[in-house]
Amino acid sequence: MSKELSASLSPAAAPSTAVQRGLRSAGIVIAGSVFVAACAHISLPLIFTPVPLTLQDFAVLVLGLLLSPPLAAATLTAYLAEGALGLPVFAPSPHLASGAAHLLGPTGGYLLSYVVAAPLISTLFRRSGRGFTPALSTAAAGNLLILICGALWFAILTHASLQLALSETVLPFLPGSALKIAVAAGVAVAFFRLRAHRP
Repeated sequence: MSKELSASLSPAAAPSTAVQRGLRSAGIVIAGSVFVAACAHISLPLIFTPVPLTLQDFAVLVLGLLLSPPLAAATLTAYLAEGALGLPVFAPSPHLASGAAHLLGPTGGYLLSYVVAAPLISTLFRRSGRGFTPALSTAAAGNLLILICGALWFAILTHASLQLALSETVLPFLPGSALKIAVAAGVAVAFFRLRAHRP
């Protein structure tokens, strides 16, 4: 191919590539938000707290480990926007309202923290390497942020003491969180290893 022909094709190819990347990113954001919504509906209400036990935070950890920081932030922002518009993407609970009111309820701190936690996990994971130990530690850091935001929001909203907030929003979920962190780290490491060996 001559230099002249190559140069004439390059300007046309660049917009096409940009469109393809944009469509791919949009597809990832939509698929990621659907994944979080599906995990949110794997929910077990607890009688002693308005915060249900769900796999929602597990999805956030996985997406944070797998996606780039911008895509992770965009995906969780899209998820919250879908919920605020009234789509049934949040965890179902008799204690919680739907739509935007859900974000202002007792679990709002967890939900709003996702937009920060996912890109934070992504950034830390990429800086520390993609082994199991970095995945485990960065997922743990992101999960800790989620729990802290959830507890602080709950305490402010309900005027509960810090001790009560911790007993209702953090302590009951620690064993499950440890399992979710380990599984999310394993999923991420397996994904990147498979991709590295893909022909």
